[in-house]
Amino acid sequence: MILLIIGAVLALFCGVHFYVWKRLVHDVCAPGSRWRLAGTVLAVLLPLLSLGALIGGRAMPLAAERWLAWTGYMWLAVLLYLTMALLVGEFVRPLLRRAPIRPIRTHAQEAQALPEPAPAPEPEPAPAPAGPGRRLFVARTVAIAAAAAATATVGYGTYGVLRGPGLKYVTVPLAKLPAAADGYRIAVVSDIHLGPILGRAHTQRIVDTINGARPDLVAIVGDLVDGSVADLGRAAEPLAQLDARDGSYFVTGNHEYFSGADQWVDFVREVGVHPLANARVEIAAGFDLAGVNDISGESHNAAPDYGKALDDRDRARAAVLLAHQPVMIHEAVKHGVDLQLSGHTHGGQLWPGNYIAELANPTVAGLERYGDTQLYVTRGAGAWGPPVRVGAPSDITIVTLASPKA
Repeated sequence: MILLIIGAVLALFCGVHFYVWKRLVHDVCAPGSRWRLAGTVLAVLLPLLSLGALIGGRAMPLAAERWLAWTGYMWLAVLLYLTMALLVGEFVRPLLRRAPIRPIRTHAQEAQALPEPAPAPEPEPAPAPAGPGRRLFVARTVAIAAAAAATATVGYGTYGVLRGPGLKYVTVPLAKLPAAADGYRIAVVSDIHLGPILGRAHTQRIVDTINGARPDLVAIVGDLVDGSVADLGRAAEPLAQLDARDGSYFVTGNHEYFSGADQWVDFVREVGVHPLANARVEIAAGFDLAGVNDISGESHNAAPDYGKALDDRDRARAAVLLAHQPVMIHEAVKHGVDLQLSGHTHGGQLWPGNYIAELANPTVAGLERYGDTQLYVTRGAGAWGPPVRVGAPSDITIVTLASPKA
C-alpha cells in the first residue's frame, strides 16, 4: 500500500512538471533553440533538487544541505503557484485567441510595402481559426503572466517569513482562574523550525519580539528544530535570552523526534528553558501548567502520558496544557484541562494548504471550545520546507488569561 501511495505521488509530481514544461517551454520556445534546451534542463534538474531537499538533506553537511534546501524547497513553492496560475490561464486562452490583435510589422516590411487603393467595403468575414502566430502570442502571454504571478506570490511570502513573526493578542477567560491571575500573559510560540534555511538570526528575532512584549511566561510548544544539536545548537542559543517572570517552558513536537528529541530536551534545559516531559508545575499566580510529549514520541519510548502530567493535581485550580498537536485536545478534555496551547498546523502555511490541514486537525488556527476545554492554536513562528507563507502569516501569540472573579 505504501509503495502504491509513493508511486501515485511520484506520478503526480512528474505529471505536474511535464505540464509546466509544456506550457512554459514547449509551447513558447522554438524547437532547437537555446531557450528550449535551457528550459528542458531546468525541468529535469529542479524536481531532482526538490526531491533531494525532501529526502536527502540530512545525509550531507549542513552547508551543502543549506544550498540544496534553498533551491529545492523554493522551487516547490514556485511550482505550486505557477501550476495554479497556468491552470487559470487555460480558461483565458480561448478569450485571447479571439481577441483582435494588430499584426506587428518590421521596418523592412514597412519600407517595402506599396500603397494600395482602399478596398471596397465587404461583409465582415467569420473569425478564422487562430494561426501559428496567434497561438504563440497567447502561449507567451499566459506563460509570462503565470510566471510573474507565481514569483510575486512566493517573493512576498518569503519576505513575510524572513522578517520574523508578528505579535497576535488573544484573551482567554478561565472559570477557575483566581482574581489575582487576571491579566496573566503567556507568550505562545511554536514551529520555529530552525534548520538549513532558518538559523540564529531567526531565533534572535523571535526572542527579541517575545521579550519586547514582556510576558509573564513563555511557552514553546514544539517543532523547534529540523536537525541535530551539533548542527543547530548555535542557532538555538539565543533562547537563553528569553526573559519572563515565571520562566520559559518547552514541549516536544513531532520534528524533535526526527532530530533527536533527548538531546534537544537536554539542550533547552542548559540554556534555561524548562522541558515539560509529561510533567506539571504550579504557577504562583494560581494555576497549573502542564506539558506532554508529542504523539510521535510513541515510537521512541516517549509517548504522551496525560495521567502522569495531570491526574494528581488539585482540580479546583485551572490547568493550562502545552501539547504540540491540536488533535491531542480530545485527551485534554478527558483529563479536565481548561486550556490547551498548540501549534503544528502552520495555519496551512501555503494557501490552499489550510483546507488540507483541516482534514487532519480539529482546529487549524485560533481559539475554539471543546466541551469545558478551550484550544488555542498558533500558526507558528517559522516555516517547514519552503521559507514561504501565503495566507497564513507567522505569529507569536500573547495569550492573556482572564478571571471572572476579577
